[in-house]
Amino acid sequence: MRKNIVAGNWKMNNDLEASLKLAKQVAKKVKKADVKGTKVIIAPTFVNLERVARATKKSKVKVAAQNMHFAESGAFTGEVSAQMLKSVGVKTVILGHSERREYFGETDEMLAKKVDAALANNMKIIFCFGEVLEDRKSGNQEAIVESQIKNALFHLEVDAFKSIVLAYEPVWAIGTGETATPDQAQDMHAFIRKTLTDKYGAEVAESISILYGGSCKPNNAKEIFSKKDVDGGLIGGAALNADDFLAIVTAF
Repeated sequence: MRKNIVAGNWKMNNDLEASLKLAKQVAKKVKKADVKGTKVIIAPTFVNLERVARATKKSKVKVAAQNMHFAESGAFTGEVSAQMLKSVGVKTVILGHSERREYFGETDEMLAKKVDAALANNMKIIFCFGEVLEDRKSGNQEAIVESQIKNALFHLEVDAFKSIVLAYEPVWAIGTGETATPDQAQDMHAFIRKTLTDKYGAEVAESISILYGGSCKPNNAKEIFSKKDVDGGLIGGAALNADDFLAIVTAF
């Protein structure tokens, strides 16, 4: 049975004090709400990971990193390895986020290496992908999404997908004024699941959680999460407010 997951990507926001305050607020609210059947994840910036992981260790909230390098060590100034993340209590990582692809030139080939490195270190992965506005307007969205998934993940054996959650990001619907409807989210999620079915079979495809990462907010989360192939959300701005984030977590 697929897991419902709500993951908050804090991006480059919050200093240490603000990160600890928000993490504790989220943990307290999740406990009070007695959230059942929904996995809750938060992803602070690198420099605050260890303290946030320690502060939430006994809670129902898990901590993820926003990125990692594919090498275990070496002359890669400013980068962080899987082993370094694990050493501070972090066992989940977000890979392939649209901002990493757009601003830092991450390619499918590079992401395939990161995926391999994370799996080799027994890390859980939230793997992101999605099309930009030009692709959506040209009707090319399915081809783009299919290629991103295949290029980075389809070299893997079936068992690897036990450690992978997918996150569809309609980049065209994030901060552009354009809006993705719940039906558009469902259509793409169904296509993603079909793509997985064609390669790995229905049993595997039905076991993989697919999150929606396109401006999910308290006022639209319930409708989006009600769709058959939407298993939760990768949340950006709304994750920076504990009440808004909890409203999304409890939208199932």
